[in-house]
Amino acid sequence: MAFTDLCRQSCSRASESDRCYRYFPCLADPARRSSLCLRLVLVIMHLVYAGILFLFDKDLIEKTRREPWYTALYLLLFLATLVQYFITACSSPGYVIDAIKAVSLLANYNRDASKKNGSFVVTVDDPLRRNLLGCDSPWSKTVMDLHLPGTPTRNYICSYCNVDQPPRAKHCHDCDRCVLKFDHHCTWLGTCIGYSNHCRFWWYIFLESALCLWTAFLYINYLHINISQTWWKSAIMVAMLIFLLMSSIFLLLLLLFHSYLILTNQTTYELIRRQRISYLSHVPRRVCPFNRGMCRNPYYFCCGGSSYLERVPTPHELEERSRPYTCWDALTCRCCF
Repeated sequence: MAFTDLCRQSCSRASESDRCYRYFPCLADPARRSSLCLRLVLVIMHLVYAGILFLFDKDLIEKTRREPWYTALYLLLFLATLVQYFITACSSPGYVIDAIKAVSLLANYNRDASKKNGSFVVTVDDPLRRNLLGCDSPWSKTVMDLHLPGTPTRNYICSYCNVDQPPRAKHCHDCDRCVLKFDHHCTWLGTCIGYSNHCRFWWYIFLESALCLWTAFLYINYLHINISQTWWKSAIMVAMLIFLLMSSIFLLLLLLFHSYLILTNQTTYELIRRQRISYLSHVPRRVCPFNRGMCRNPYYFCCGGSSYLERVPTPHELEERSRPYTCWDALTCRCCF
């Protein structure tokens, strides 16, 4: 009898979970479920840090009454950081499959569009089927032109997606897709960082760093004034301040690292795994093969002027970029342009 009741309870729990997954499909996938939990934890951490600060610090409340603009700026930064976080987390990094569809659609439009009785007739083939058929598809020809002549096709065909990868693209095992200009997969955001959202990611860590530093300043100011008062409040504030300072140091280092990547037009994957990339393994470490200069790189990064289809530099171009700097190069700003 007890075994029958146990089976009945387990079946009822399974039916309830199935009903929950039916109403909330995002919870059925363990990866998405984990990503949603991390996002919830991050939001709660922000609210806890700000809430405890306004709950304990009476001087801050008094300052808010006297100078409301100060607290308004802090809350504006707080809100902008969370908004930027969700914008980055919900944005697409730029998938190869979407680029295939765009290139195939454009090629079919240019080839098959014709005027009939004053109207255009457009026929669109399946880009995935065309890409898998061989090197006759527009995408395959485009990717082949981006790689150096004589490059074996196995070097740029993804063994998981079976699609042609342009230079700087990589298959992400967490997203199970090939990402254009792949940088890394961010666990806290629950998405890849790539061509389309790397700029948003930089602005997020910039705002997050500024928010952490400002919050740490407010915590230090509270402890400086109220350290001799209620001990348990001070203990809570000190413990939270230690974690906040560690987070601030990490965020600042991450911000500096990605700023360096932007100035040199590199990605995290290219910098760390260079020896595993066929067209970069022979390039010296001090040479940035896709570098356009310290002025052009940030412009293309922020303004979107750079295409996701970047050609692999020829040996002559790599030799030119590896040439040591001279005084004349410094005067003519060779590093910038």
